[in-house]
Amino acid sequence: MLVLMKYNASEEQVSEVVGAIRAMGYDARSIPGGQRTAVGLIGNDGRADANRLQGLPGVSEVIPVTRAYKQVSREWREEDTLVSLSNGTVVGGTDLIVIAGPCAVEGESQIVDIAHMLRDKGATVLRGGAFKPRTSPYSFQGLGLEGLRFLARAREQTGLMVVTEALDPDGVDLVAEYADIVQVGARNMQNYPLLRRAGRCGKPVLLKRGMSATIEEWLLAAEYLLAEGNDDVILCERGVRSFTRHTRNLLDLAAIPVVKSLSHLPIIADPSHATGLRSKVIPLGRAAVAAGADGLMVEVHPDPPHAMSDGAQSLYPEQFAELMEQVEAIAHAISRGVTAPLEVVSTG
Repeated sequence: MLVLMKYNASEEQVSEVVGAIRAMGYDARSIPGGQRTAVGLIGNDGRADANRLQGLPGVSEVIPVTRAYKQVSREWREEDTLVSLSNGTVVGGTDLIVIAGPCAVEGESQIVDIAHMLRDKGATVLRGGAFKPRTSPYSFQGLGLEGLRFLARAREQTGLMVVTEALDPDGVDLVAEYADIVQVGARNMQNYPLLRRAGRCGKPVLLKRGMSATIEEWLLAAEYLLAEGNDDVILCERGVRSFTRHTRNLLDLAAIPVVKSLSHLPIIADPSHATGLRSKVIPLGRAAVAAGADGLMVEVHPDPPHAMSDGAQSLYPEQFAELMEQVEAIAHAISRGVTAPLEVVSTG
């Protein structure tokens, strides 16, 4: 349930609505908007009496929220959510953002050197796995804490923000200590204890779509994060399972405009994991931007044939530069831009 306040409603009237909702046994959340404030009733079990709220001073309208995902839906919040990072990057605005880096952190020089190149070519967020959920238990599992420290060092030297994955609830706080964005991967999209902990971590969360998840299931997973008080959630379409074998997964481009219509959260695309093939990353990256994605997340490695993880889908640095040029052209064609490259960070 959403209580829309009048344009001239006072803070005292908003507080009175919040108090009335809590007196009914539910939680309440004030949602400031561009023109007026709304108050969301959280935990509605179908027995909340709208008439008790409709007559309160300053109330304009009481609207039922019909979606199973309440706070994630556009019924709850009409304006787009903007996720702001400390280096000036804004996810969900007019300008697209580009997140790039190797699948896995393999060493300090590897991640620091590639971070410098990515910053110079226009990326503003660095990706790299310190903890790797691999299909085979014998595959490289990541450097763990050491990898997190290398990522932090790359941020210090380049100004790039860092996004990396947490695999379990106990690991969320550790990742949040070193990263600027905590990633919940496709395999963990419905790991509800992990989602709840990530929702309380105090950092933005990037939520990847599960390999077989419907859009509704994906948005309900995001609802777990918002229900814990975290509004800074970024959705990532990374391909779903299909019966075809010409790519690793099937990038669901239709999900981008569909999610845009259903939710106020920003959505980016990961053509690297969707295709699993280097040659397909640039074409599908272009397509995702044209479809309305708020950014891209791509894997880039200085020497893909010798990468310890997912080398076949990792772009060479020169291919990343090509992608950035093409993305910028497409963005301008649809009246958008690309986040400006960061200034060079002085290391003293």
